[in-house]
Amino acid sequence: MTGRELDAAGITDPDLRAAYARCRLLNARHGRTYFLATRLLPAGRRPAVHALYGFARWADDIVDDTGSAATPAERAAALARLDRLLRRALTGGRPAGEPVVVALADTAARYAIEPAHFTDFMASMRADLTVTDYATYADLRTYMHGSAAVIGLQMLPVLGTVTARALAAPHAAALGVAFQLTNFLRDVGEDLDRGRIYLPADLLAAHNVHRELLLWSRRTGRSDARITAALRAAEDLTRGVYREAEPGLAMLDPVARPCIRAAFLLYRNILDTVADGGYAVLHHRAVVPRRRRAAVAADGLVRVVAARLGARRAPTPMPRRVDALDVEEPR
Repeated sequence: MTGRELDAAGITDPDLRAAYARCRLLNARHGRTYFLATRLLPAGRRPAVHALYGFARWADDIVDDTGSAATPAERAAALARLDRLLRRALTGGRPAGEPVVVALADTAARYAIEPAHFTDFMASMRADLTVTDYATYADLRTYMHGSAAVIGLQMLPVLGTVTARALAAPHAAALGVAFQLTNFLRDVGEDLDRGRIYLPADLLAAHNVHRELLLWSRRTGRSDARITAALRAAEDLTRGVYREAEPGLAMLDPVARPCIRAAFLLYRNILDTVADGGYAVLHHRAVVPRRRRAAVAADGLVRVVAARLGARRAPTPMPRRVDALDVEEPR
C-alpha cells in the first residue's frame, strides 16, 4: 500500500518516497491503534500523517527507549542533534541521513504547518530528560501543550475542516491531550519503571497516594484502595477532556472524520479496558480486545463509504474522494 499512498499524495522523488516509507513503518510498528485509524484516511493524506507520527515517535524513542544503553548525556546530545536537524529542515535545509526529518519537513511545507508547533514539541521532549513528576494538573497541561496538544494542531491542516480552522483548533488540541492522558493512565507502571509519574501529584495526594506507595504496588503486584481511587479520578479527568474534544469531529472534512472518530473511539475504549480490569495498570498493560478494535474499524469503513458517496453528490468536489477499495482491512 505504500506506493499507492505516495502516488496519491504526488510524492515522486525516490529519496522522499523512501523517507515517507520509513515513517509509515514506524507508525505501523509502534502505533497500532493510531495506524489502524490512519488507514481510514484517503490514501493521499496518509503519508503526511505517517510523517508527523514518525517524527514524534523518533524523538520519543530518543528520550524513552528502554532497550537502549544510552546515558542521559547521550540522550540529551541525540535530542539536541535532532532539534538542529529539524530547525535546519524547516528553514529549507536538507537534513542528510535522517529520513524521518526529511519527510516531516516536506509535510510541514506541503500543508503550511506552523513551525512553532514543532518547536513546542521539542521543548516538551527536552523536559522528559530531567522532569520526573508534575505537582499540579496545570503544570502537566503546560507540558502536554508541547507533547500532545500541538500534535492535534499539526494534524488539522492535513485533515481539513468545514469550519474556520481557528474554531476547530481548541478541539483538536484537546483530543491530543485526551490521547496522552489515556496513555499516561495505561502506562503508569511502565513510566514508573523509567522513574516518571505523569499523574499530577495533587490528584494523587487527594487520595493519599505517593510515589512510594506506587512503587510498592508495582514491586509486589498488590493493589490498594487508595491507588484505585486515584486512578479512577484520573479516568474521570480524562473522560472530561474527551468531552471537550468531541465537538471537533463534526468540524473536520467529511472524508477525514472516520479516521479521527475511529481513533477517538479506540483510545477512549482503553479507558473502558482499564476500568474493566480493576485499574490494575501498575501490574499489567490494558489492551483493547481485538473484537472491539475490529468493530470500530468496521464502523469506520462504513463511514468512509458514506463519505465517498456524499462527496460524489456534493455540488463542490471535496479535496479528494475515498475509494472503498483503498482502505485496508484491519489485521
